[in-house]
Amino acid sequence: MSTTIQQVRPGPDPSRHDSANDAASAEPVRREAISPLTVNRLSVYLRCLRTLEGRGVTRISSQELASEFHLSPTQIRKDLAQFGEFGVRGVGYDVAALAAKLSDLIRLDTEHRIVIVGMGNLGTALARFPAFNSASFRVVAAIDSDPSKTGKRVGRLSIAAMSDLAGQVRTSGATLAILAVPAEAATAAYDACVAAGVTAILNFAPVSLPTTRGCRVKNVDLRIHLEELAFYLG
Repeated sequence: MSTTIQQVRPGPDPSRHDSANDAASAEPVRREAISPLTVNRLSVYLRCLRTLEGRGVTRISSQELASEFHLSPTQIRKDLAQFGEFGVRGVGYDVAALAAKLSDLIRLDTEHRIVIVGMGNLGTALARFPAFNSASFRVVAAIDSDPSKTGKRVGRLSIAAMSDLAGQVRTSGATLAILAVPAEAATAAYDACVAAGVTAILNFAPVSLPTTRGCRVKNVDLRIHLEELAFYLG
């Protein structure tokens, strides 16, 4: 389903100078048109703004924000310009207001329920990860294909059998799945999640899974990141 983001125009952006872009920004933005890299940067900006809020900072310019957190002021302005105007020229951004807007854009104003498929070492660690069990995200179900794990507890969760995935998704209201399974089990787990009605998957299996209509996939292969670092080692 295609969704749009209504842009806000509270006043001139302190760092925008292109009137043509200003006119274009009045059009709603389709979420599907926003690149994943841009969304990732929005999350980084939000973390930075929350840090500033904790320090009592109420206003900041894009240049100051970039300098404080080792970011690019041009990239900040470019990213934010896709969603409207958030600042006042010569005054800067209202930290709390911009943080609230970014939180809304990323949809952190609602709870996203997660089912973890694969309760080995990684799945168990993720189930206990505080960031997956606070505020906007909560692990509500744990699944494993190993019969010896069925009924065992990980914190407040009781591990269910793979055959019970659809039932667990239905009763828990999970919309997001995390796959922490071996490569050879990833496709079957993916198919089962899609059939169960999961609409987004974070895949830690070392195999690339496709995004399909109705289910968005983010593949995270940690070894690839290690190999990237190894490439640059002296």
